[in-house]
Amino acid sequence: MKELKGIGVSPGIAIGKVFVLHSGESFNHPKREITQDLIPNEIARFEDALARTRTEILGIRRKLTDQIGRESSDIFTAHLLILEDRTLIEDVIEVIKNEKVVAEFAFAAVIQRYFQAFSQINDEYLKERISDIRDVGRRLLGNLCGEEKRRLEEFKDKVVIVSHDLSPSDTATLDKSKVLGFVTEIGGPTSHTAILGRSIEIPAIVGAEQITNEVDNGTMAIVDGTHGIVIVDPDQATIDRFSSAETRFIEMTGELDKLRELPAETLDGKRVTLAANIEFHHEVASVISRGAEGVGLYRTEYLYMNRSSLPTEEEQYQAYARVAEATGPNPVIIRTLDLGGDKFASTLDIPHEMNPYLGWRAIRFCLTQKDIFKTQLRAVLRASVHGNIRIMYPMISNVYEIRASREILNEAMAELDKEGVPYNKQIEIGAMIEIPSAALASDILAKEVSFFSIGTNDLIQYVLAIDRMNEKVAYLYEPTHPAILRLIDMTIRNGHAQKIRVGSCGEMSADPKIAILLLGLGIDEISVSPVVLPKIKKAIRSIRYSDAQEIARKALGFQTGKEIEQFLGDRLRNICKELAEE
Repeated sequence: MKELKGIGVSPGIAIGKVFVLHSGESFNHPKREITQDLIPNEIARFEDALARTRTEILGIRRKLTDQIGRESSDIFTAHLLILEDRTLIEDVIEVIKNEKVVAEFAFAAVIQRYFQAFSQINDEYLKERISDIRDVGRRLLGNLCGEEKRRLEEFKDKVVIVSHDLSPSDTATLDKSKVLGFVTEIGGPTSHTAILGRSIEIPAIVGAEQITNEVDNGTMAIVDGTHGIVIVDPDQATIDRFSSAETRFIEMTGELDKLRELPAETLDGKRVTLAANIEFHHEVASVISRGAEGVGLYRTEYLYMNRSSLPTEEEQYQAYARVAEATGPNPVIIRTLDLGGDKFASTLDIPHEMNPYLGWRAIRFCLTQKDIFKTQLRAVLRASVHGNIRIMYPMISNVYEIRASREILNEAMAELDKEGVPYNKQIEIGAMIEIPSAALASDILAKEVSFFSIGTNDLIQYVLAIDRMNEKVAYLYEPTHPAILRLIDMTIRNGHAQKIRVGSCGEMSADPKIAILLLGLGIDEISVSPVVLPKIKKAIRSIRYSDAQEIARKALGFQTGKEIEQFLGDRLRNICKELAEE
């Protein structure tokens, strides 16, 4: 029995036999020379493979659009662009002509140069795009060689997929009735595989290094997508333990079927709004089915990623309107474009920076790219007549940014008035509190907006000076650090002093014991991933508000984050044992 650690990107537990995908796949093809007269034939074979690969990808994109929405299917637009890359195509043809070799050798030689070039880029997001090139390359080589490779959709038995890198097209064709979960050796939270894994809601782990060397086909494995743990060849006692955990996870998720129509309300009547974070409009179905009271964070930057052009105003309007209509009358908080840091769009000229998290991103980018920003604001305003839409600005550090954003919003409103286009003239405006300066000046900022939402993911890394994507300092990433709790407490107090609502939309609040702490500090809204909603609602409905306040008061008195975490864990076990054992 061996335990491996990776990055959990989709929660839940899967137990089953392993199928190692693409284990023997190689882009090293033997060099086979041809005569001059066969060169046109090899070029024709290559062009035919291009056409067949394009047809396959178009089919996958259509299927995915029908199943989980346009935004996820747009991933394959990038694949189509690779197939249409004239430089790549001409390079392959030149190798065929100059070296007089078969098409598969020529293509393999050229595509490996692409792999090498991308692997040397000092940017994690762009590095992850190697999977797109590899996926397209694998499909095209398969068509060139005439090999009938086993596809995921052909599985007869339920399996746990293990692969060096599960490609986006493979992930998109996963059949939940046949695939229990998947594990890959590479990838990160922003990879396409991770995004799609969450979309289809099966347990998934990426970044489990060397796992293909630890398993064979038929090996029993346990995948804990919640905690990022893989158990290879577990003994019966371990299988039983995780089977029980799987049952608890399923039961916990099913709890919301009983609680769905009930509010997130404490035993003594304190009401909290429980909302959901989404990236794509098709996730609204999951939001509604799990009883959320709206969308607390709509990350709109995913509309801008993995595409060949910027989304139009009409595209954005349609996406926002669909979410508003589906969730109405509950609110939808639309966060304006938050690119930069670890999120990039190929269509936007965001230069490489030494410290991208401290650089030209989010509201800073928008205020200097006024046309892009105004286009998005116009789309949001137009969509506001379809439901209860609110606007939220990310990465606010000072009052000037709010005022400058308001000026652009007013310009957008004036344009729509002139055009006779209706919109909600009283639309609420909020600010994300995710920078220390914003938290410390929250008494000032609270006078400028209608609500706050505390973005704990960035707040923690900025306060503690920790790159949360750097595994060497990951141990220092401590949500319960006293400094974090004090800033959250300050922000809530300052917001309430100005009679505005204060919510939390970071991953910190997805932990039930911390959700109880936030409740005690006076948080008005908690917004988390839809799959986490059942646990948080159960936690809130299992405690008195007065007890949560006492827990928060005591937690603020501890000197270390570890002491606070231990204290909160002990209290959660007393309040709701089954949540504490998750």
